[in-house]
Amino acid sequence: MKADFSQFKRKIYLQMVLILVATALVGGFLASFAVDGVLQAPFADAFVAFARRVLGLEESRAVYWYHQIFQNFKEYWLAAGFLLLLLIFSRLIISRFTRAFDQISNGIHELAQESDRLITLPKELKALEDDLNATRLTLRRRKAGMLENERRKNDLVMYLAHDLKTPLTSVIGYLSLLESNPAMPSHRRDRYVKVALDKAGRLEHLVNEFFEITRFDLDTVPIHKVPINLSMMLEQLADEFYPSLAERNLTCEVSCPDDLCVPGDPDKLARVFNNLLRNASAYSEPNTALQIFAQDNGRGQVTIRVRNRGKQIPPEKLSLIFDKFYRLEENRGSNSGGAGLGLAIAKRITEAHGGTIQAYSSPEFTEFVVALPVS
Repeated sequence: MKADFSQFKRKIYLQMVLILVATALVGGFLASFAVDGVLQAPFADAFVAFARRVLGLEESRAVYWYHQIFQNFKEYWLAAGFLLLLLIFSRLIISRFTRAFDQISNGIHELAQESDRLITLPKELKALEDDLNATRLTLRRRKAGMLENERRKNDLVMYLAHDLKTPLTSVIGYLSLLESNPAMPSHRRDRYVKVALDKAGRLEHLVNEFFEITRFDLDTVPIHKVPINLSMMLEQLADEFYPSLAERNLTCEVSCPDDLCVPGDPDKLARVFNNLLRNASAYSEPNTALQIFAQDNGRGQVTIRVRNRGKQIPPEKLSLIFDKFYRLEENRGSNSGGAGLGLAIAKRITEAHGGTIQAYSSPEFTEFVVALPVS
């Protein structure tokens, strides 16, 4: 809301009027009492005495010059006196305003120095005082968010560095065994090759996570929309996840009408659902089923729900899972844990399509709900 300085303006106008009135009153008093009254004769006598003693003029000549300088130009002297009074009173008023500006400058300085003290201004500038204090709080929250984001990024680099070292050590170890034992039985060689290949795949996944960190800070997500058959896309993604799901005896069930379509960017939306499926499989209990439901909700939107059964996400963490670099503590040491970007990227892409994404969690299941506009 725009600050209201009407009270400050009224004070300026009032004090300007007071300056004029005070000048008129004081000037009128001096003109009538001092110039035309009791001080006129003493001043004239003093001037004549000065002219005779210092300048060596005769009395008649000194009286003549008194009339020429003061008596005949009395109006000009009165005008100069009024102007001098006006300047004096104006200076007094302006000094009061400059104190207010000094206080504003000090408040801005405290704002720049990130001081914890509340900024206080004269009551006429209460609106500006509130704006400065609100800005101070906003900047403080932003700084805290930046520091938290930086902390998460530093934690992420530490975890990824550790995770990179582990599969790399395994790959080097198994390849060294293969090289040093050319006569190794074929079944053992095949097993070592498979383990090394799995570790190399994990290493590739972590390297891709680093690329995600670099790419995620782009300001815009280009979207090129075409009609997408959701049933085909979701079935294909579920099939692609079959090998990783089978390792933990997980299955994926897709429930979607065959003719359900939505306009969108196929690559970007596939990335959204891929990230949701990856997150769901990472946090699912073994021997359970991932479920995907898609339907037209009748309100101009298509709703896609990705559900898994696992530990309930606490409410205080549920509000943070879409934040960049956020990772749940219990998954940080697992091989399935990512960089904490998957859900943040899914949210960015969904919003770029004009949709929304939300998360719900209960002791029974955790569910992500994506709503996309039909047109």
